[in-house]
Amino acid sequence: MKIGVLALQGAFIEHIHTLDKLGVMTTQVRKPTELEDLDGLIIPGGESTTMLNLANNFELFEPLRTVALHRLPIMGICAGMILLAKTVSNSDIKTLGLMDIKIRRNAFGRQKDSFETDLNITALGDKPFPGVFIRAPLIEDAGSNVEILNRLPEGTIVAVRQGNMLGISFHPELTDDTRMHEYFLKIISSNK
Repeated sequence: MKIGVLALQGAFIEHIHTLDKLGVMTTQVRKPTELEDLDGLIIPGGESTTMLNLANNFELFEPLRTVALHRLPIMGICAGMILLAKTVSNSDIKTLGLMDIKIRRNAFGRQKDSFETDLNITALGDKPFPGVFIRAPLIEDAGSNVEILNRLPEGTIVAVRQGNMLGISFHPELTDDTRMHEYFLKIISSNK
């Protein structure tokens, strides 16, 4: 199994370290040719506008859409989830428009408002998952074809799955808990 990690900007190294712990081969993706022969792709957290600008500059925008439309499993984390969303309510950025979700950027506030909380994600088992939220987006709306994996206690949606794509508001790569990455690997395995 070979997982690509979009390495234009953001927390891509942390995902590579997590996948290394799981014994998975990884490659950094910066050019369209590096999307070839992948079993899955992670679009990490970072700054969504910068990522989109760089994706356009490196001529990656359309190739990313193409591989997703050809059913390559993708996990979008924080800014990565923004890139996957069809709609961003508080921005006019042009996203990849792949997941039937409506996102609000920086919904939990600025950097100083970052927080951690335990999340009960049924797909990961009974043990709570440590959610690390840093300038995180939230999902304001999800289409009927989108499975909601987690809501905060007040009802805010922070993790979803649509087919072979995951959208996650928090940063699993910043914890020692590998279960979210393992869940993504299961999606990849079932996609083959």
